[in-house]
Amino acid sequence: MDRIELVEEYPSRIAAMLLNDEIDVGLVPVAIIPKLKEAHIVTDYCIGADGEVASVAIFSEEPIENIRRVLLDYQSRTSVNLAKILLKEYWQLQPILEDAKEDYRSYIKGDTAGVVIGDRALEQRKQSKFVYDLAAAWKAHTGLPFVFAAWVSNKKLDEDFVDAFNLANGYGIKHIPEVVAEQPYAVHDLTTYYTRNISYQLNDRKREGLRLFLSKLAAQS
Repeated sequence: MDRIELVEEYPSRIAAMLLNDEIDVGLVPVAIIPKLKEAHIVTDYCIGADGEVASVAIFSEEPIENIRRVLLDYQSRTSVNLAKILLKEYWQLQPILEDAKEDYRSYIKGDTAGVVIGDRALEQRKQSKFVYDLAAAWKAHTGLPFVFAAWVSNKKLDEDFVDAFNLANGYGIKHIPEVVAEQPYAVHDLTTYYTRNISYQLNDRKREGLRLFLSKLAAQS
């Protein structure tokens, strides 16, 4: 902690800061990687899932085949792009896609669905009749885990800093019970979320899933 200045923001804002060189490294949606002039994935950890992630989904009152419009969360480029890929390839649907504003969840009704991420998604699971988990859909579609976010720097960092930063990440993963104890949360079981829904190791299969996602993203643009 004495070697960094910690900035807390939602994912797409951190990505913008990394793009604008306002920060040196960030836990950013992986969809930002192709937009960076220089990108280095640092640490052996990520925010990934090898199956249901719980906190990233399309929510609706109707079955997905009846959906005509999908509102897209403003907080994460990766989740939005993953939804676009899966709607086209996996569900083979072409709904109207609309960038959402901050209060958009109240519009998830009838034949309008919404991509929601994070804490708001965990809340939305208790409100929407239909929940289409995007990490589970990706696994069903490709057979691979998905990487939502990784620690990415926009310049080469000192090896000794990267090693220390990697150890700090590992320390956090080893102390999940203490983390949960510090964060009372009635909406969702955080032990399940941190140990089963989220998969942190950036292993070879996750890297393969990441490469596939980025290739599909490039094909879309």
